[in-house]
Amino acid sequence: MKKKANDMMTLRKASERGHANHGWLDSHFTFSFADYHDLKHMGFRSLRVINDDIIHGGGGFGMHPHRDMEILTFVLEGALRHEDSMGNGSVIRPGDVQRMSAGTGVLHSEANESGTERVHLLQIWILPERQGLPPGYEQITLPAGATKGTLRRVASRRPGKDEVTIHQDAAIFAADLGKDGAVEHRLGPKRGAWVQVSSGAVAVNGTALSAGDGAAIEGEELLRIASAKGGAFLLFDLA
Repeated sequence: MKKKANDMMTLRKASERGHANHGWLDSHFTFSFADYHDLKHMGFRSLRVINDDIIHGGGGFGMHPHRDMEILTFVLEGALRHEDSMGNGSVIRPGDVQRMSAGTGVLHSEANESGTERVHLLQIWILPERQGLPPGYEQITLPAGATKGTLRRVASRRPGKDEVTIHQDAAIFAADLGKDGAVEHRLGPKRGAWVQVSSGAVAVNGTALSAGDGAAIEGEELLRIASAKGGAFLLFDLA
């Protein structure tokens, strides 16, 4: 059940997410996905999926189809091997950002690069601005320390250097705050934000969130995100 932090923020606690454990794959679903279906949690604005996945050594998804979705992958620990029907093959590691536009249709597979160590990742789905886009692929490696103590934009509709493209009026920022670190982000008129904590703990405008927690924010002009002991998160700025 959603918990209201205040009139402008709605919390999605980690413990309340959907969950599926297939042995080789342990997944937590912020929004409805696969066999987990909850009409109260179908997404936020154009943000449709946040899956927090652990793939154990030797595990992986075989080739499977997608269409009409912007799919972004952030590896938090370990290494993930990607292959797709566009001819791309890569390994995604912490510090990398991968974007695949499924568009008119694409097949891809994802597997743990290691036979023994786990890989921990966040996979994000964002609805595109229109259906029928050509499939596309990008992968970047952020400069070392790019998100340390600062809010770094890593994906947007009009990307700059070291950013991937999203075919939607949306932007994704990443930050890794140390002890007593803080950042601020200003929202434009009628825009909303989602904050997803990937590790540690932060406070968003004074409301505490821990690893796996998310928060939808609407009606605020300024977000101040602080961490007393250290925490990393993604911030989605959404039309």
